[in-house]
Amino acid sequence: MSETNIEILEKANAAITEGNYEGFLAYCTDDTEWTFVGDITLKGKEAVRKWMASAYLEPPTFMVEKLISGGDFVTALGKISLKDESGKVADYSYCDVWRFSDGKMAELKAFVIKTEGE
Repeated sequence: MSETNIEILEKANAAITEGNYEGFLAYCTDDTEWTFVGDITLKGKEAVRKWMASAYLEPPTFMVEKLISGGDFVTALGKISLKDESGKVADYSYCDVWRFSDGKMAELKAFVIKTEGE
């Protein structure tokens, strides 16, 4: 495969910011597993799809500060803003560690901390 894992993640994130959640999921393995440390674990594309439908009432805004690649892993550091059910924007800092398998995102370990608009 000619695309690097960083390029795949960038394309997947671009789909999310456009509100194309199915486009994003196309970059994930069917058995993808997402762990939000200290919160929940999602197993499989359908669980992620349901989570996205409730968490991303509107497409989120990302600001990726760093992408670090090594082997089958890409670590992304940055900030994300999400609107909640009342329409209020909440800001978070995050560190996502993605594991790739055969050119797709197979696993996510996410460390997400709510911030006060840093």
